[in-house]
Formats: sequence, structure tokens, C-alpha cells
Amino acid sequence: MAVRALTPLQNDDIRAALKAAEARTHLRFAVYVGRAEGARREFAERLHAALGAVADDAVLIMVDVDGRALEIVTGERARRFITDGACQLVAVSMAGAFAAGDLTGGLVTGISALAECATRG
Repeated sequence: MAVRALTPLQNDDIRAALKAAEARTHLRFAVYVGRAEGARREFAERLHAALGAVADDAVLIMVDVDGRALEIVTGERARRFITDGACQLVAVSMAGAFAAGDLTGGLVTGISALAECATRG
């Protein structure tokens, strides 16, 4: 099953969630929705590294719907606030939304949950 393109409204919802998370945490949040090229974790780590100078302060969410893959990568500084355990819990929640066909809702909720984790850390 091919991934349909996100609508402009869905893109706007995701951008708003990213902006709110960044304002709340002073971390950089990024989302990639598309096909993972090669091993999914390594691909997500390459995407994260491509953020360049902000990578240490960044959280990247990579979703390959067709490949049924979800990866959350945190930079060195971001990892001080968002633990691997927190990422795993958020990923489970997001995967549930994705399985129900709600890609945008899963992303928006996941971004918000990661920001919440960062503010508690």
C-alpha cells in the first residue's frame, strides 16, 4: 500500500506541533515521513546527523509507513532530557495511532509527548 501525501492541513498541524515543542523545550524537533533507505535505524541516524550543527539539540522522528518502521533519534544534549525509555513509550503510543490509520494524530501526539518528557527532565 503506497503512502498518500499529507494534505496541507495535516502538514500545518505537524508544523504547529513542531514549533510548539521547540518553543517549549528549546530543542530542535524534526519529522521525516517516507521510505527508509537501507537499515531503518541507520537511515534515521543519518537523517539526524544531516541536521548538522543543531543535531546535538535535536529529536528526529522517522516514519516509513510502507515499511512499518518508526524510529526516534535524539542528539547528545536532547538525550539528557528525553530518555530512551521515554522514546520507547512514545513510540508505542504513536504506533497505535498509525495502526488505526491516524498518521498525523500519531505524529502530533508523539511530538507533544516528547516535549513533555523534555520539560520534566
